[in-house]
Amino acid sequence: MKKTYLAIVLTALLAACSTTPTSAPVAEQTPQSAAQPAVVAAAQPIVNGNVSAGLYPAKGVGGALGDRSVFYDFDNYTVKDQYRPMVDAHGGFLLGNKAAKATLQGNCDERGSREYNLALGQRRADSVRKILVAKGVSDNQIETISFGKENPRNPGHDAAAWGENRRTDIVYQGE
Repeated sequence: MKKTYLAIVLTALLAACSTTPTSAPVAEQTPQSAAQPAVVAAAQPIVNGNVSAGLYPAKGVGGALGDRSVFYDFDNYTVKDQYRPMVDAHGGFLLGNKAAKATLQGNCDERGSREYNLALGQRRADSVRKILVAKGVSDNQIETISFGKENPRNPGHDAAAWGENRRTDIVYQGE
């Protein structure tokens, strides 16, 4: 039953996000000598509504835009102050790139019923959405979804695993 539900949710999500592929501007490449370190380019503005995954901020790089997850305390959906700069940075990116779209994926740990965790995951995604909208991001740039306990980052069954699974992930269209 869980697999069927997850398959339906993922199919609906993919269908809602489908677009006609467009060509994105190609960045000019210059040869680099072996002595020069590679430089990671900053996220570029999206031009004329052409959305390319390469234009989104890279995951895991330094700075607030490289972080993509907001973590929560047990049975809570309040965004902690330590995550506000990261959420604000993503809000700034979305404000500067009106064609960009993000999905906020609310997640929970394995404790609690399926129904309760779906509702809590939705409240977690909505709490991040409220911050982005208050910053001025358009509603049509943000989608929220709850995976409840169905999408654990850490499959363990202890406090450390549960802490990793109580989160909202920011996922950009095309990633």
